[in-house]
Amino acid sequence: MHRYAISDHDYERIAPLLPGQPGKPGRNAQDNRLFIDAVLYVARTGIPWADLPERYGKPDTVYKRFVRWGRRGVWKDIFHVLQDPDLEWLMLDSTVVRAHQHAAGQKKATPTRRP
Repeated sequence: MHRYAISDHDYERIAPLLPGQPGKPGRNAQDNRLFIDAVLYVARTGIPWADLPERYGKPDTVYKRFVRWGRRGVWKDIFHVLQDPDLEWLMLDSTVVRAHQHAAGQKKATPTRRP
């Protein structure tokens, strides 16, 4: 399993939601799991779609499929199934976030006296 791949447990939870399965209308998907791994790779590394490694297929094909799934609401369904119910009401309070001392701002220049 690659570092950015979806776990077996999570894939089993979302597999029934994925389009392109045999017996459903439309074209059968070649490999939904590889496609999801490609999307996770882009999301976790922050690379542009064009830099997607070859093992995931053509970047433009993967991107077009990603957009189609978004329009059909597939990603929303996947997120709903994978969300952790304990984190539904998670809030972050910025008062506990500390900045590094050098991130506090630039020192003010001392005024120079003119004769």
